[in-house]
Amino acid sequence: MMHLKHNWTDEQIEQIVGNLLRIGVMAAAVVVLVGGILYLIHSGTTMPNYRVFHGEPSDLRSLSGIAGDAFSRRPQGLIQFGLLLLIATPVARVALSVFAFALQRDRTYVLVTLIVLALLMYSLTGGRL
Repeated sequence: MMHLKHNWTDEQIEQIVGNLLRIGVMAAAVVVLVGGILYLIHSGTTMPNYRVFHGEPSDLRSLSGIAGDAFSRRPQGLIQFGLLLLIATPVARVALSVFAFALQRDRTYVLVTLIVLALLMYSLTGGRL
């Protein structure tokens, strides 16, 4: 059986988590900014009609639709994708914490963090796990 070294200090873990949060927020901001700029270029001169609420197009109501629109460089898809990145960043932080606590063999914190991760996933999926 392969033995993993687990000599990360709390300070190293905090630094990794901090970098993850910074990178996640910066990536989300850049994607939303690019989407916003493209949106203004394509439809910045049209007047919005606030009298009728149309909601989001059907392709922006699912993860696969948002990803497809974002990779097709559609402005609204990019904006939605950036917002998903922003939401996913703290979830990734909790998942990374589970991994870090497991390396430190701290079973109590692994259990507590897994419960938090499960609650986050349950709430983000609207209770449809």
